[in-house]
Amino acid sequence: MSEPRDIRLAGGRLAGLSWGDEGATTWLALHGWLDNAASFTRLAPLLVHQLGIRVVAIDFTGHGQSQHVAGDYALWDYCHDLLDAADDLGLERVTLLAHSMGASVSCLVAAALPERIDRLALIDGLGALTTPAGDAAQQLRKGLRATRRPLSAAPRYPDVRTAVAARVAGGVTPIDADTATPVVKRNLRYEGDGHVRLRTDGRLLWPSPVRLMPEQVLAMLGTIQAPVLLIEGEGGILGGRESAAAARSVVSTLTRRVLPGGHHLHLEPGAVTAVAGAIIDWQAPEAGVL
Repeated sequence: MSEPRDIRLAGGRLAGLSWGDEGATTWLALHGWLDNAASFTRLAPLLVHQLGIRVVAIDFTGHGQSQHVAGDYALWDYCHDLLDAADDLGLERVTLLAHSMGASVSCLVAAALPERIDRLALIDGLGALTTPAGDAAQQLRKGLRATRRPLSAAPRYPDVRTAVAARVAGGVTPIDADTATPVVKRNLRYEGDGHVRLRTDGRLLWPSPVRLMPEQVLAMLGTIQAPVLLIEGEGGILGGRESAAAARSVVSTLTRRVLPGGHHLHLEPGAVTAVAGAIIDWQAPEAGVL
């Protein structure tokens, strides 16, 4: 499989990885919360080979090797990362390959700026985390209290294996060491004594002071015009949840595929080939791939 090239975008503010020929049609890949561009390490080469495209995966602000910002990270702020990267790559209209939080960002941009989005290939993510109106004050309370506490130093580990084990043990969704290793490695800073330290901005762990309401997210999803492929893991975060079913029901352009695997099925060695196959089958008629 092809090795990725490091890339800097948005005046150096965003880091990323690029697979494929620079002259090929470019897809922009967006990772999930606390992950980074290496989330697409196993999927991107398969798509590049089969579809003849280029895949550029960015590290969202505060993640991986991209710059940090002071203050909290709102979901809609990442829309600027998407748009800045697309502008820098000369993409007036872009196909998005997006996982989890990246899928949420993709949905927001597709709803607000439909003229910028060609197609959406979403992996175990649709819509966004929401807060009912009645819980807004409590959500704000959590966010404000978090920002008033001192920011802890980034976790430090004796070696990469220990850092990977910490991610496996502390992950919000289940993940094994083989699956987690690429994203953990990209997220480490190597120190002079042989130890490693996480690059991730600790502010990413703060609760969001404000979230969209369920009604707002459904209304935005209902305006999406671009074709949408939603690939869900059988053991992922969507499944039979009522909110996920409601989200799927309002996207008129949606094609759904449920495949074996967990939330990170696009990175799982045993699941990634099926994920690539689903995307290729969905894209192939337009791309002229037989």
